[in-house]
Amino acid sequence: MKAVVVTAPGGPEVLRVQEVEDPEIKDDEVLIKVEATALNGGDTVQRKGLYPPPPGSSQYLGLECSGTIEAVGKHVSRWKVGDQVCALLGGGGYAEKVAVPAGQVLPVPPGISLKDAASFPEVACTVCSTIFMMSRLSSGETLLIHGGSSGIGTFAIQIAKYRGARVLITAGSEEKLAACKDLGADVCINYKTEDFVARVKEETGGKGVDVILDSIGQAYFRQNLDSLSFDGRLFVIGTLSGPVTEIDLRVVLSKRLTIQAAGLRYRSPENKAIIVREVEDNVWPAIMAGKVKTVVYKRFPLSEAAEAHQLLESSQHIGKLLLFP
Repeated sequence: MKAVVVTAPGGPEVLRVQEVEDPEIKDDEVLIKVEATALNGGDTVQRKGLYPPPPGSSQYLGLECSGTIEAVGKHVSRWKVGDQVCALLGGGGYAEKVAVPAGQVLPVPPGISLKDAASFPEVACTVCSTIFMMSRLSSGETLLIHGGSSGIGTFAIQIAKYRGARVLITAGSEEKLAACKDLGADVCINYKTEDFVARVKEETGGKGVDVILDSIGQAYFRQNLDSLSFDGRLFVIGTLSGPVTEIDLRVVLSKRLTIQAAGLRYRSPENKAIIVREVEDNVWPAIMAGKVKTVVYKRFPLSEAAEAHQLLESSQHIGKLLLFP
């Protein structure tokens, strides 16, 4: 099969399509013929040699995919050859075929094309496992999303609104702010021209928000604490501005704040299966009802993976970028 190979740690130019061996499936896995895969920030970090796959996962890039099942392991009962699915991966999406534990596979939502279904698993599992399963965002609460126009951001806006939350976002251009508004965001803040803490306080009557979903890390940490209400929850899913910061524990104590952080890739297959089932039970109905839609900015053939990475790292896109074999 063909796969995108990282020839050496480095920039997008190190990505090459090569012939490699087909994956072998274990008894609890399925083999998917890939229709499409979506790009994620973790792909660029792995390309640089800083984000190795979990033990036992494919060494190739790609954290999600859609496609058709070609084979099933002998312990797999739910799925059969020919099923159209999408899946959360530990790696391997940038290839023509990928083996994945059966518990990380989802049916393609009705009304969504097989190709576009690749845009859902990683963002749905990330958002569901963080702001809902761990931070317990509930109807009537307020959510602040940094990077509202990203793949995670565009999804989080829609599903949080579906679940009854009020949503505030930050983004860096008028085009991105308008796109977030169209997806349902209640308050859109241009972080380049506005103090987001002051705007959050203004929009919440001085109270602050209940939950923050943050991929920025160091640069926003103190401002995030200032933006939270009493009993607020900060969930960190990335460190784009740096991983090291200082904390004034008096702020945390006085406001009874909760600081949480988690990645998705290194969770156990059993834990990922729990998240995937939660997504199928509580997110797929929103997609089927038309309340959550795919936001795909551009599609690239596998041979243009380097160009796709350049666009991803430029942050000029809105939503997801897809690759297809």
